[in-house]
Amino acid sequence: MPPRWPVFAAGMLQIAAARTISAAPPSAVHAPMMCDGTAPAFALDDAEGAWPGWSPDGSNRRLQSVGAGLSATDVPKLALKWAFSLGGVANARAHPTVAGGWVFVANETGDVWALDAKTGCTHWSYRAPSTVRSGIAVGSADGRPMAYFGDLTGQVYALDAITGALRWNVRVDDHRAAIITATPALSDGVLYVTVSSYEELLAGQPTYACCTFRGSVVALKAVDGTRVWKTFTITAPPAPTGVNSAGILRNGPSGAAIWSSPTLDDHQHALYVATGDNYSDPASETSDAIVSLDMKTGRIRWSRQFTTNDATNVSCATPGKVNCPTDKGPDYDFGQPPILVSLGDGKRALVIGQKSGMVHAVDPDHDGTILWQTRAGPGGTFGGSQWGSAADDSTMYVALSGLAISGVRDSTSPAGLRLAPDPTKGGGLTALRVRDGSIVWQAAPVPCGAVSPCSPAQSAALSMIPGVIFSGSVDGHLRAYSARDGAIIWDANTATAQHTVDGTTAHGGSLDAGGAVIADGMVFIKSGYAQWGGMPGNVLLAYSVDGQ
Repeated sequence: MPPRWPVFAAGMLQIAAARTISAAPPSAVHAPMMCDGTAPAFALDDAEGAWPGWSPDGSNRRLQSVGAGLSATDVPKLALKWAFSLGGVANARAHPTVAGGWVFVANETGDVWALDAKTGCTHWSYRAPSTVRSGIAVGSADGRPMAYFGDLTGQVYALDAITGALRWNVRVDDHRAAIITATPALSDGVLYVTVSSYEELLAGQPTYACCTFRGSVVALKAVDGTRVWKTFTITAPPAPTGVNSAGILRNGPSGAAIWSSPTLDDHQHALYVATGDNYSDPASETSDAIVSLDMKTGRIRWSRQFTTNDATNVSCATPGKVNCPTDKGPDYDFGQPPILVSLGDGKRALVIGQKSGMVHAVDPDHDGTILWQTRAGPGGTFGGSQWGSAADDSTMYVALSGLAISGVRDSTSPAGLRLAPDPTKGGGLTALRVRDGSIVWQAAPVPCGAVSPCSPAQSAALSMIPGVIFSGSVDGHLRAYSARDGAIIWDANTATAQHTVDGTTAHGGSLDAGGAVIADGMVFIKSGYAQWGGMPGNVLLAYSVDGQ
């Protein structure tokens, strides 16, 4: 069941505040420690030691192998090397990116930085006019290193990766609620951007004509932003379907937003995306689905749906339910991308975890035929599996959220409530064989103990090196698990005050969304996530075996 309306409203107000942060006065930005002439120059041609997008490569396995610079025996020796303040923010959401010996990172006020990976000094900074929630994709456009990201107004930006100068920016969707939450994917001079929205929130207003947004994938020329193609996840444009009880026009179909990065398949010349739920009636066949598109033309090749008739929006949690679809769905959309894996003998699979708690495998070479389905844990509005799974050559690893929240009366909050997570619910990690979906092991969640507020939920995306899985928790801990049996081999509490490289103090908090990044002997994680009652924070942390 969804949260009670007052509790849900408090969370939705937080989301609205994040979306409109650019309209507020800019937060005070610290003066970062600038790099001097001794810092290494950017070297994009150094393929090792890079994590240049959502994953080290287009398969989205989030497995760092040759460029890790760490072995499983090194991980218990990791210690904090440096910390960087992200300024006056409460959520450190978008994951960092590592390329050319530099770390690229952004925050909710639109600040983007390029840092030296070894020391944390700043090479350059740039301020976008709106919140940046996506990660940054780094790659080459006609031989020039570029950094690409999106914001919460539907704009895509291309910066010179060496200088931080703006090369181009384009709006990829004209809908008022369009946002970009996922790291773009770059391949052969084309940038692939997925588009989501916050129209589910607008539908909570009885006077809003729900709903008209459709998710999409947009292909842009990496060199100048020229559109190559755009494909909507719902082929039929929305049309009037009647009026709501307030006399306001209803529209549909809508939704099937894409919250995560595309998965690239050079063998099939295809890309794969995972879609969200519908916002209004009628429900479409491409919501809660994996969709395959032709990389060159954007043509939809096939779609495989996993939850039918999943149409819902914020109105369903309000007393009047004015804009709630007739057959309200369970909100079991996908927040993570599919992972492309090899099964041996020339066979392949796309594997993915869902908010329903189910894990699915389909055959990308036979129109998405279902290969297996396994339940990793219970489902729910907050997961199930949320932002990202990981996989090696034989096994897929799925973290479970299961976040549970309640409302605590607070006169200082806009909704009169503040959110409080349940310290006894959520979390856990499951390993499954990619060939048949059988469960190899399951690691129990780590109890919160006396820490408050706290949740053991493991919503953040997983990351890997051979033999080790890194998982962040809403309790603020980044833990490393043995891929052999799920035993915890390293545990770092990020929810503490940190002295930063620029001489200020920042503070960590809950870990959610983006997850850790591993490259060239270092582990990077952004800490802080105040949404849904989590602990706020504003710090980027860098760990290495030669830490302080």
